[in-house]
Amino acid sequence: MSVPCVRVPREDGEATRERLADDDLVDEAYEITVEEGSLFIPVTDPDAVPTEYAIVHRGVPSRETQTMPADLLGFDPSYERLGEIVILDEDDPERAQAIAEAVMTADLPVKTVLSRASKVKGEQRVREWDVLAGDGTETVHREHGCEFAVDLADVYFSPRLATERHRVVEQVSEGEHAFDMFAGVGPFVIPFAKRGATAVGVDVNPDAIEYLRENARRNGVEDPVTAIESDVREVAPEYAGWADRIVMNLPHSADEFLDTAVELAGDDTVIHYYDITHEDDLYGPGEQAVREAAGEEYAVDVKTRRTVRSYAPHEYNVVLDVRLRR
Repeated sequence: MSVPCVRVPREDGEATRERLADDDLVDEAYEITVEEGSLFIPVTDPDAVPTEYAIVHRGVPSRETQTMPADLLGFDPSYERLGEIVILDEDDPERAQAIAEAVMTADLPVKTVLSRASKVKGEQRVREWDVLAGDGTETVHREHGCEFAVDLADVYFSPRLATERHRVVEQVSEGEHAFDMFAGVGPFVIPFAKRGATAVGVDVNPDAIEYLRENARRNGVEDPVTAIESDVREVAPEYAGWADRIVMNLPHSADEFLDTAVELAGDDTVIHYYDITHEDDLYGPGEQAVREAAGEEYAVDVKTRRTVRSYAPHEYNVVLDVRLRR
């Protein structure tokens, strides 16, 4: 079977495997193979692999000793991994329970299987969960060299956005002032700080801020990270004109906070603005909202227009990377 693999020189193989394993990217269902001085490491998500590595598709043997959920079910189930938690999104309760039992029986490093029981809701952006197997909703997730402690019952976190977060993080330069207006447990703030930025994360959810502080400690970036439990509109006057980079990952209502983002912006600032839009006009509403908020004070240059993922029928989660220059 042809699977995506990272190809590296054999002498770099173990260091590369360890780095990919730290990010939960090594596909344990397949063997690592060697050919003509190159090592081929199967990966679960080629889009999440750091861009410095080459991706190839090739036939590699399955691990003979590992039982996967598909082996027990007779079909390949859809699920997400977050640390030692598996997340299902199944409408059929009987099918969901069968998948959960197969996941727990298979040779996967999993302690809990959850199913989404509600949409994300409320000011604190949490959802309800059904525990189908195991116990607890807390875990430690590894992503691109960072560790994030998270409790899904108390905070919002999506492993689906790892590739998008990494795309933004790679744009950060040492010495930047980076401000995340809706920071959660720190999936932007922590890697920003690890790249040498001074980073501020604000969130109204007290549990998220406690995890953000813990994650700063876990990743050795306590000093450059400031975590603030508050509505960002209350904090903005203290940081007026401070930010070189602003993240606005609140796609259903980020437009309501654009005036605050402009208040935070310095003389030359990049805003990563996330939105949920209809397929008929993916980027127009966001661009118009940003330009109206910037007014005559800033020149507006939309550097990137990108669809992050499908959200609902005919609706998409999109991002605009917008440069404001005073």
